[in-house]
Amino acid sequence: MQHNFLLKDSVYYQLYFTVLKAEPFVKWAGGKRQIIDEIHNFLPQSLEDHEITYIEPFVGGGAVYFSLFNSPNIKKSILIDNNPILIISYKIIKNHLDELIGNLFSLEKEYKKYQDDNFQSNFYYNIRDKYNDLIKISDLEKENPNWIKLASMFIFLNRTCFNGLYRVNSKGEFNVPRGSYKNPNICNSDNLYQVSRALEKSEIYHDDFEKAEQFIDSRSFVYLDPPYRPLKSSGFTSYTKIDFNDDEQIRLAEFCHKIDKLGGKFLLSNSDPKNIDPNDDFFDDLYSKFHIERIYARRNINSNGNERGLVSELLIMNY
Repeated sequence: MQHNFLLKDSVYYQLYFTVLKAEPFVKWAGGKRQIIDEIHNFLPQSLEDHEITYIEPFVGGGAVYFSLFNSPNIKKSILIDNNPILIISYKIIKNHLDELIGNLFSLEKEYKKYQDDNFQSNFYYNIRDKYNDLIKISDLEKENPNWIKLASMFIFLNRTCFNGLYRVNSKGEFNVPRGSYKNPNICNSDNLYQVSRALEKSEIYHDDFEKAEQFIDSRSFVYLDPPYRPLKSSGFTSYTKIDFNDDEQIRLAEFCHKIDKLGGKFLLSNSDPKNIDPNDDFFDDLYSKFHIERIYARRNINSNGNERGLVSELLIMNY
């Protein structure tokens, strides 16, 4: 449903989109939509008791934040990720939404102009090449006119590539092949308007997760969804990002101890190595001081993609 690219300050925008909920605008490996109810069951009481600052140092697709942003006690949010294009897209949705929607609408219209697989495949790879070329010549830290183009192509590629993956080669080039979606929803203007509304009270940063430390105090709630530690099986490794190895997991655990010392509340998600090896106490040892819960999600942990089942995942918290 199109709304002629409503201006955000219009009365119609304010009335219409206050009744909708924001959802992630990208598909993201390890997204939390399917376990969002479980996560809500373990949120701290402070979300109900007093005003807080919400902090998410691995924002990714933002499923948890978007499920909470309407909470009257969240007065400010800090959203951080180390993927520069993802963060550029968040900032463009927040500050330049109408231009972004115009670009996405044009891309979708052109992509679906002919229901022909060869045409759409050529179109996809042409956009992928342009996207990679534009990244090479663009400043990814300081806002410039290329950002709207990059965000538009990034969202287009995410909605049309294989499984919504984000993967780059050794040259830093996005190299995910085209997916097989028959009618992908490339320009979801309703949700993009609501996402923009959800970001109004947010500060958005491209940085390492430890950037969050400067914002943490006794009235902070930090939700951490790092790249999952891969289970020793080929089917579960698509959750991981490059170089987030066990040393990084240990650094993250040390950061969680800092959060605790600063008086903040944190909730962290991760894989459960006991799915594969009952004697693997990696996370149980790292977080022995804190409360660890095991919940269940339907994931693929087998090299055979058809073999899926309920897999234990960890929720770790200091309350």
